[in-house]
Amino acid sequence: MNTWFQHHPKLLIALSGGVDSCLVSFLARQQLGKENAVAVISNSASLKEKDLSDARYFAKSYDIQLIEIDANEINDINYSSNPVNRCYYCKTNLYKSIQELANNSFPGYEIANGNNYDDTGDYRPGMQAADDFHVFSPLLECNINKESIRMMSKYFNLEIWDKPASPCLSSRFPYGEKITTERLSMIENAENLLNANGFNDVRVRYKKGNASIEVPNEQIPTLKSIFSKKFQHKISEFGFNTVSIDEEGLVSGKLNRDIFGKKNS
Repeated sequence: MNTWFQHHPKLLIALSGGVDSCLVSFLARQQLGKENAVAVISNSASLKEKDLSDARYFAKSYDIQLIEIDANEINDINYSSNPVNRCYYCKTNLYKSIQELANNSFPGYEIANGNNYDDTGDYRPGMQAADDFHVFSPLLECNINKESIRMMSKYFNLEIWDKPASPCLSSRFPYGEKITTERLSMIENAENLLNANGFNDVRVRYKKGNASIEVPNEQIPTLKSIFSKKFQHKISEFGFNTVSIDEEGLVSGKLNRDIFGKKNS
């Protein structure tokens, strides 16, 4: 990837706090220097507080310049109405905000993201927004997949190398279900409670006011063992009507089945 950075000497990197964009930020910092590799994170309602904290800690640990903005996608009806191409509008707001930052404070800087080669095999309308704003994807362009990203991150002793995938909170809503700041907060609070009980890789899906909990299949028995009325009540207190366990277990991109009418692997 060294050659890639030689052709892109000044970058604003869209940072999410996940392993992919963290690796890009780290490599850019190493190759280009602190002034030429600037990470940008949108502290908006759909970003988990834990991911923001992880991003801040990561940037501080590796001396990466980090700028926080608010893309404010929640106020875009195209996003909050949650159409099947919601991610397109989310990323459009993000890249537009980063482009404005570049125009005002970082002239001549290009924008990069953490998209990787595996992303080409999934439904990701946000990638169209990246094309619209001429955003570069160094991992994808260098044919680097998720497994290689984790291996590279471990090689460089990055603490986030094995961090579970943490898509934005809006991915917990079935398409067509309106997204609000209050509902995003409900989901985050419920997932934080589950994290505190040892479930690091978890999704709480919002379905017409009800909470459906997904954990990896092998952890379902453990979840059931603590799934008392008291525990369910704690989650209900966040604003949910009912709380249930998804017996199928955690499946990334499960709600995309509504689009394709088939199971995702």
